[in-house]
Amino acid sequence: MPIKLAEATIDEQDMDALADWIKTYPRLTKGKFTLEYEKKWSEWLGTKHSTFVNSGSSANLLMLATLLEAGDLEPGDAVVVPALSWATDLSPVMQLGLEPILCDCNLEDYSYDLDHFISIITDGVVRKLGEHKVRLRPKAAILVSVLGLIPDMHKIVEMCDRNNVILLEDCCESLGSAVEGGQKLGTFGAMSTFSTYFGHHISTIEGGMVCTNDTRYDMIMKSVRSHGWCRDWSEDQQKAYCDEWGVSEFDAFYTFFHAGFNIRSTDLQAFLGIRQLDKLDMICKRRSENFAMYQNKVKEEFKVPVNSGFVSNFAFPIISKNRNKIANALMKKNVECRPLICGSMGKQPFFVKKYGEQVLPNAEKVREHGMYLPNHHLLSEQEIDTICEVVNR
Repeated sequence: MPIKLAEATIDEQDMDALADWIKTYPRLTKGKFTLEYEKKWSEWLGTKHSTFVNSGSSANLLMLATLLEAGDLEPGDAVVVPALSWATDLSPVMQLGLEPILCDCNLEDYSYDLDHFISIITDGVVRKLGEHKVRLRPKAAILVSVLGLIPDMHKIVEMCDRNNVILLEDCCESLGSAVEGGQKLGTFGAMSTFSTYFGHHISTIEGGMVCTNDTRYDMIMKSVRSHGWCRDWSEDQQKAYCDEWGVSEFDAFYTFFHAGFNIRSTDLQAFLGIRQLDKLDMICKRRSENFAMYQNKVKEEFKVPVNSGFVSNFAFPIISKNRNKIANALMKKNVECRPLICGSMGKQPFFVKKYGEQVLPNAEKVREHGMYLPNHHLLSEQEIDTICEVVNR
């Protein structure tokens, strides 16, 4: 039997419950289950507000669009993006007219190289824009907590606060990870994003979430998610905006207060999400236990230096000059494996076409030598033994 990189978290009981519910001919578009799911997510994570969208990628787009609509970012402002991240951490920055500054990763938890990050936010970077060279100083920074590993959150928050940089967290791979003391990743920044695509900690088939403690951001998000209208606001909020703009109750149906998208998800996805939250603690615990088993069974050179806290691991990282040999040996054993995310955004074609190739030394090592191994809630110790035997050999 193959050892899969990921396994479904939507089980037969979930499917049967979904089938029974659909037979009641319910409303399937965004409705009461979306509101319940958002409320339960916020309670589990520890934030005031959550906004359910159709993917983790849309969540990143919404997070940045919210800052623009709030006036806290303007087109042309610089945003720090990790070189080791996902395409849709970087793409929305470019698509929304912002200027990305790539930050190298470290080789321990794979988040920001703190020396490079501090240099960027304190000194800025010089870039040629048109005929002129300008010094860009970032106004926001996207932090990706890679594979559920825990960045130095207190140091990063301190540096952002000191330099008036808005911290945004992409926690799509780290649902449930927490620093020592129990504060979960996704509760440190102004906003945070999560993914519930297949293979992530829980699944709503497709789906994502944006979380915040800022009521103003939440209000803008709810509007931008749905065309820019005000229907998802409280009655008091709707009345205040309509009075300000002289909009009648009837005209409010088709009045748009923000430049919006349509990136809603559905009550079908939310129905599944509510059930998934019931088993999330178990899933996070199993992933953490698997991570500990990997740490105990791989050779010393492959162990991951871990900051104290709870690691809700997405997949186990390996850095080796023998990466391709290891990957081929694993695949011969029917073990699925992948490169360690994308390696470096500085080498991705869509970035190179606009900004030219950027070489960042640590991200380059990850690009050439990095890979990750399976972790999911159904992975057995025997399967981990098989994987580690191949890697160690």
